[in-house]
Amino acid sequence: MSRFPCPRLWHVLGGSIYAGGVRIGLARVSTREQHSEAQQDALRAAGCEQIFTDTASGVLARRPGLDQALLAARRGDQLVVTRLDRLGRSLANLIELSALLQERGIDLVVLDQGVDTSTAAGRMFFSILGAISEFEHALLSERTAEGLAAARARGRTGGQKPKLGPRQVALARAMYEETGEDGKRRYTVAQIAAEFGVTRPTIYRHLSAAISAGGARGAITGPAR
Repeated sequence: MSRFPCPRLWHVLGGSIYAGGVRIGLARVSTREQHSEAQQDALRAAGCEQIFTDTASGVLARRPGLDQALLAARRGDQLVVTRLDRLGRSLANLIELSALLQERGIDLVVLDQGVDTSTAAGRMFFSILGAISEFEHALLSERTAEGLAAARARGRTGGQKPKLGPRQVALARAMYEETGEDGKRRYTVAQIAAEFGVTRPTIYRHLSAAISAGGARGAITGPAR
């Protein structure tokens, strides 16, 4: 039996018109909601010929209903949900699914938000979501890098505890004061910092404190070393 009652079927629903294909509904309820009748009623009223339902509570939960809906949908069809959160539980997930639908020639309709990717406005909506997702990812990466750089510059873990213990400070001081046959220091501050996995300012701070407390064979030179 043909999936289409006529070669080109026109639907007029809620003031919107679309041509060809069929509407396939997708409902999703969390384990707390228990029932999907309200969503199914809205999807039927929107002209959905098939409705699939998922019961899921987490972002990574299995979505057999979504899988079945994607298998049933053909190019020119529309996947209909009542709200965006019924399709995906994260922005990245929504972007991924919208790209998959676009690749397969399946339009997405979101009833409550008035989104329809068969229109220019609907396609622009998901383009904006994609840009926001990329912006958030870049901003998070930038903040993470800045936080790590600041933590390294402080030479602290979590902004509280020094990275070097007393024994390590003593060893660092011994390395700093060790000289070669030419009378020059055998290790630079940069080499000592690399040995202990800390920054040069951390070495300078600890050595200055140790020398002030116990005396020194030589003054600590500037950051160039």
